[in-house]
This record gives sequence, structure tokens and C-alpha cells, in this order.
Amino acid sequence: MNLFLLLTREAVIMKLDQIKNNLLHTGVAIALVAGMASFTLPSAYAGGKITIDDTKWISIGMGMRMSYNAVQNFSASTGARALGATGLVAPGYSANPLSGADYSSDFGLNNARIYIDGQIHKYIKFTFNTECFNCFIGGNAAVFGGNSSVGMLDAIGKFEFNRYFNIWAGRTLVPNTRGELNGPFYHQTFEGFKTPFFPADFSGNFNGALGAFTSAPGQAGLYGRDNGVVFFGDLEIPQPWGNNGTLQYSTMISTGLKSAFLLGPNQKESNSWTGRLTYNFLNPEKNPGYYTSGGYYGGAGDILALAIAVQHQKDGAGTFAQRSDFTGLVVDLLFEKPFENNMGTFTFNAEYKHFWADYDKLTGGATAFAGPACFCMFRGTSWTMYGLYLIPHKVGIGRFQPYGRFTSITPDMSSNREELEFGTNYVIDGYNARLSAFYQHGDLYTKGLFYGPIAVGKKVDKFTVALQLQI
Repeated sequence: MNLFLLLTREAVIMKLDQIKNNLLHTGVAIALVAGMASFTLPSAYAGGKITIDDTKWISIGMGMRMSYNAVQNFSASTGARALGATGLVAPGYSANPLSGADYSSDFGLNNARIYIDGQIHKYIKFTFNTECFNCFIGGNAAVFGGNSSVGMLDAIGKFEFNRYFNIWAGRTLVPNTRGELNGPFYHQTFEGFKTPFFPADFSGNFNGALGAFTSAPGQAGLYGRDNGVVFFGDLEIPQPWGNNGTLQYSTMISTGLKSAFLLGPNQKESNSWTGRLTYNFLNPEKNPGYYTSGGYYGGAGDILALAIAVQHQKDGAGTFAQRSDFTGLVVDLLFEKPFENNMGTFTFNAEYKHFWADYDKLTGGATAFAGPACFCMFRGTSWTMYGLYLIPHKVGIGRFQPYGRFTSITPDMSSNREELEFGTNYVIDGYNARLSAFYQHGDLYTKGLFYGPIAVGKKVDKFTVALQLQI
């Protein structure tokens, strides 16, 4: 009898513990759902926010971009999908199309990201973002040096004290161009990246891994990110005509290119140094940290922002035998004007780049590009500009934003390339929900990211329809 009572008592206690745990789990789930459903963050942090106490919170968001592309001469029957002289094809690019008239017909997932942000102290925050690195090119993880299809994009510890001085450390964007700091989701056009990349975006992976776009075992980052520390802030600067402008600064020391022993140029493991200054003559821009946007759909008022940035790394380009420093200069401009009386918004972006990488000047790059472990950075000049007009009146659930763009690239060691683009966005909810349709003509697509002496490619027509969603 005593044994029976003891077993019954233990069973009751276990059942009560189970009920308590179920109630606890249910309460947590309800709190999570309620937190996500009841609070939507501004653009600084996408997604829903869960508040833990007065200083601690966490948010989660998601973003995806997909497109349909039809490219002249690029159907399988024309042979245009064959690899060109580089033996490598970057996402969204192909090499050396053969003669033919058939169009390709491809659907692609350009980006699929999860955003996680949080605060653990009044002055300490963090960011952890993921990306589907290989979705656009078929999920072949080996192309990106062993990264899985979904992997870490950003991992940042943030020490944010005031507007004047802040520190981010970890894996984060290198503060060079507005284009890079916009990221793919905050460009005004779907295909925002047109001019040659800085090392952290030209590179196919992080340091020490075999890259997708170069043959070097040493690399310099991925998707514009590098491992390092960023210092940034802003302050008001009086202007001669009486108003105050805003000067934003950001500077980063990062790993940059790190070569293997006797392979690649950077044998002394020098670091990469980057600095950017932006002056807002009219209204200040308000973005997370030192990030930027390609425009604000009129929501920020009058914007006139002029920026200059320099990035330098000793022995940051070339091969072990044909090495050189790398220095990149960029000047970019953003102008946005919302017209009075609800007459729409005009946005204009422009960018000029010049890269110095004087490896193998004697043979014009032929020896370096043919040699082993070449981190063959672009050398030369490029520029792009585009204007957009956001029509004020809604059609259905969104507004149309027609635009035009021109890009020119002049390499020192390769053939020139140009592209003309016309299209329209259908803006439903700013950068959170947008459709795009555009036409391109030129040889940027066919010559791609290869800036060596044997780059070839015809001018082709390309049609794209694209979708961007995020929260």
C-alpha cells in the first residue's frame, strides 16, 4: 500500500511538472508570436522585435530577391553557356557567347537572407545575417570554397555610444562605395552593382580559401565583407551660406588579401585600410551605422550627399613574382528632390572609380593572368550614373518609377565595356516590396568580371523582370 501511494505521488508530481513545462513553452510561444505580430521595426532593423527588458531586445527579419532573365545569344543551342577564357563564371555573368540569335530563359534566386539584430546593453548591440550564397548558380557549394548554400554573411559586435564615435567589429561591410554600403536590397535599381569590385567583393571567399572569381588560394573577403574593425560617426559642419551640413566618416582596418606561403603577393601579411567621408549639404541621411541607401523615395526630404573614399593595401594585387600595392579611389553622389504639391520625386546617383594595381605592367597583364595564384585586381577607370522619377499617383497598390542608366568601364589591361539600361520599378512598399522590369544593351554581361588581356564578348540585349521582398 505504501509503495502504491509513493508511486502515485511521484506520478502526480511528474504530471504537474509536465503541465508546468507545457504552460511555460506555450507562454513563450505566445509571447514570441505576439511580439512579432504587434511590433514592426523601422528600416534600420527589418522584421519583428521581442523586448526582453528596458535595454535588451532581439529582432528577426527576412529578405529575398529573384529574377527572370532572357539574354540574346545565350540559349543552350548557341553554345553561349560554355566557359570562356577565365574558366569561371560569376553569378549573373557568362563569358564569350558564340554566334546565334536565340534567347536564354532563366529564373534565378538572387538572394535569400535572414536578419537577426539585438541589444544586450545600452551601448552594445549585435548583428547576425545569413545568405544563400550559391542559390543563383545552382547551389554548388564547391564554387565558393566549401561554404554551404546558406552561411554566415555578417557577424558584428556593435559598440554605439553617440552620434560622434562608434565601433563595429567582426565580419562587416568595408566602407568604400555607396553601392557596396547599399547592399543589394537598398539600391534604387535591381542590379545595383555594375562597376569593378573592390577586393572584398571581387574575392570569391574569405582569406585562405580557393576563390570563385580568381585562381588565388589567398582571398580578401566575400560579398563586400571583410573581418576587421570599423570606426564611424558624424558631426554638424557650418556652411558658408548659413545652414549646417552633416559630415559622416567611417574608417576600417581589415585583413584584406592574405596570401599563402610563396603563393600570391601579400607575403608580409599587410592589412587593408579604408576611409570614407560623406558630406550632406541638405538634410542628413539616417541609416543604421555607416550604411547607406540609394535613395529614400522622397521620405527624407531634399538630399545632396557627396562622398570620397580610399582603400589601400600594400602588396594587395598580382602574383608572388608580379606583385603590387592596391589603391582604390571612389567618388559618389546622391541627389534626391521630392517636388512640392505631390508632384513626385527625382533621384540621381553617380559613381566614379579609379583603381591602381601596377602588377605586370611590362606584359600588360599577360604573364600575371597566366601565372599561378594571381589576385588580378582591376586596374583602370569606371563610372556609372542613373536617374529615376517616382510618379506620385498610385496605380493599383504601388507607384511606377521609370529610370535610365549608363555604365562605362575602361580597363588598362583589357577591352572596354559599356551598358545602357532602361526600365521601371513598381514600388509597393519602398525597399520592402518592389517589382522591376528593365532592358539592357551592352557587353558588361558577356565580358563579365574578367579584366585580363583576352576578354571577349559581343554586345547583347538582355531583358529582366525581378521581385524584391523583405521584412
